[in-house]
Amino acid sequence: MIDPLPPLREVIARHGLSARKSLGQNFLLDLNLTRRIAEAAGDLSCCDVLEVGPGPGGLTRGLLAAGARHVLAVEKDKRCLPALAEIAAAYPDRLTIVEGDALGIDPNAHLQPPIRVVANLPYNIGTELLVRWLTPHDWPPFWQSLTLMFQREVAERIVARPGSKAYGRLALLAQWRSTARIVLRLPARAFTPAPKVDSAVVHLAALAVPRFPANPQLLERVVAMAFNQRRKMLRAALRGLAPDIEARLQSVGIAPTQRAEELALEQFCALARTLE
Repeated sequence: MIDPLPPLREVIARHGLSARKSLGQNFLLDLNLTRRIAEAAGDLSCCDVLEVGPGPGGLTRGLLAAGARHVLAVEKDKRCLPALAEIAAAYPDRLTIVEGDALGIDPNAHLQPPIRVVANLPYNIGTELLVRWLTPHDWPPFWQSLTLMFQREVAERIVARPGSKAYGRLALLAQWRSTARIVLRLPARAFTPAPKVDSAVVHLAALAVPRFPANPQLLERVVAMAFNQRRKMLRAALRGLAPDIEARLQSVGIAPTQRAEELALEQFCALARTLE
């Protein structure tokens, strides 16, 4: 055990916390695994931590036991609040619980920098939250790092390299402004209820400045258009960007007959700069 609190199965049974599909819930009950996820986030003793969708609090307990300075747990499911309150009582002044939707909460109102995000994200909002955290108005962002659990195929899309089937908008978005790597893989059977797919934990460390210069809005537009028709040659997929798109592609060393999945991040950034 990582703390004197009851096992998670006992907590779930006592509070009647069956996982709800509508909330994208799959509970991770093995406290050894939640401890490993917390450890993958690095030294938390000098950081505040944002956790989204704590559920019955398995990862919350892992973060606090790992020495997190303070944890903000944002939970939409009212049923989980009493179980989280028991954890707060066991770790006085180190856990703040906020009931609500993570998409509508400003973590800066509750946390002090440096801030790290560590979460077993609800499947139904995981990608949307990641994109929001990667595309703030100002950079660097409020977070120092993100340590997040996703369905395995989403995790593989985040770290994908050019030429692979998983390579696309999510990989470029993540790798432009952070260093992303998979740090832990978890089989479906580790969860209750077991989902249909395996999961993986991705660690993203924010870069002080993006890896290559580019206008964020323009880069996003170029990448979105290129991958929306990924089987088309770039001269066709990007025709709507500029009437002389072939010449612009050639000016940065990209063959107009290439396809989106063949281009490296640096090439997309170079193309965005020529269009600005």
